[in-house]
Amino acid sequence: MTVRTRFAPSPTGYLHVGGARTALFSWLYARRHGGRFVLRIEDTDQERSTRESVDAILDGMAWLGLDADEGPIFQSDRFDRYREAIDRLLEQGMAYRCNCSRERLEALREEQLRNKQKPRYDGRCRDAGISADEPHVIRFRTPRDGETVIDDLVRGRVVVPNAELDDLILQRSDGTPTYNLTVVVDDMDMGITHVIRGDDHLNNTPRQLHILRALGGEPPAYAHVPMILGDDGARRSKRHGAVSVMQYKAEGYLPEALLNYLVRLGWSHGDQEIFSLDEMIALFDLKDINRAPSSFNTEKLRWLNQHYIKQTPKQRLAELLAPFLAERGIDTSAGADLAEVAELMKERASTLVEMAEGSGYFYRDWESLDAKAAKKHLRPVAREPLQQVRERLAALDEWTPETIHAAIQASAEALGVGMGKVGMPLRVAVTGGGASPAIDKTVWLIGREASLRRIDKALKFIEERAANA
Repeated sequence: MTVRTRFAPSPTGYLHVGGARTALFSWLYARRHGGRFVLRIEDTDQERSTRESVDAILDGMAWLGLDADEGPIFQSDRFDRYREAIDRLLEQGMAYRCNCSRERLEALREEQLRNKQKPRYDGRCRDAGISADEPHVIRFRTPRDGETVIDDLVRGRVVVPNAELDDLILQRSDGTPTYNLTVVVDDMDMGITHVIRGDDHLNNTPRQLHILRALGGEPPAYAHVPMILGDDGARRSKRHGAVSVMQYKAEGYLPEALLNYLVRLGWSHGDQEIFSLDEMIALFDLKDINRAPSSFNTEKLRWLNQHYIKQTPKQRLAELLAPFLAERGIDTSAGADLAEVAELMKERASTLVEMAEGSGYFYRDWESLDAKAAKKHLRPVAREPLQQVRERLAALDEWTPETIHAAIQASAEALGVGMGKVGMPLRVAVTGGGASPAIDKTVWLIGREASLRRIDKALKFIEERAANA
């Protein structure tokens, strides 16, 4: 048997992290077993489905690298097939027309709730022989006796008495098919062997099994994955931070970091935390998915992201960083080699946004100094160290981190002070603040001309400060 899994989002919004995890689990299972991964867009809800949402889903999948072997397949292209299936169920007596008004159904529901009964359709039209010429929906004739058993690969054996299920609608009054019908027909036609999805779909499974068997299909194996909770243990929502996959991209996360984080949300392999994609494929198994919901931990994701930033080759890191600098109006076409900047800054940033925000001084002069750093390190006593190091930097035949370091050291020795007495004023002078990577490499990347110009600005600041004291 060839394993065939699918990811079947509805295009009514962005690709959220819960959907992305479902897609990842389905993708990994297919990849591990040499199977096929199908991407299906469930767009039968014409009012809510949008092209923008389709694009958002496809963009999210592409960014994560979850490539489909088949698809995207759009349900909106398969309406004739759904009508064919509904007609077959009508002919077999497994479906019937219902003309109950919305008012009657609402009144029925209210009465059942008052009587502390589970709301369900009462089957009034089951044998009424409603004409096809009058407004109607089409309902499935659910068996009323017996029980439906689901041997779920995550939750174990689930038994549902058929008496708890009602006659669900297969086709709306406008002729459009409903979710429970279309998903069954699609899974059957596409030969899906394993349905991996959120456990919010578990209550649909017995209904879908009835429809599938009525159509002569072979049930797939089901694996219902627990939901993702927020850091506070509540159901995850926008108030917990980013929920869209592409929002994580905009916030400077790497796709491999998000994939690594998502695979560990509800799945584990011993105590291992870091997984390459090849390791995920080799190790992933449905039996290792936890039954309990998982809580999203943003700090852990940031830790993982920093790990992957550190592991990323500098050229690729530069390519990832460039758009974030461009968004901030920083032109990198002239000045420091962006790959070298990325290599120098990657130990200091958890996200590409942090890296971009901390890299501006490599490409443009400061307009104002950090007040705290300037107060501490650009006092009158710093004038002579800055002048000393400026002279030595200006006289260098070679502009390298090594020669710059030697110039700083020679200045400190000439003045009989520690390296910090020269290095810290120099750092504030060239970056505008009190924090940066190693000062010799920082000055090297900023360049001779810009470094000297900024030192002169800092010396002028010291003079003006002394004059106003």
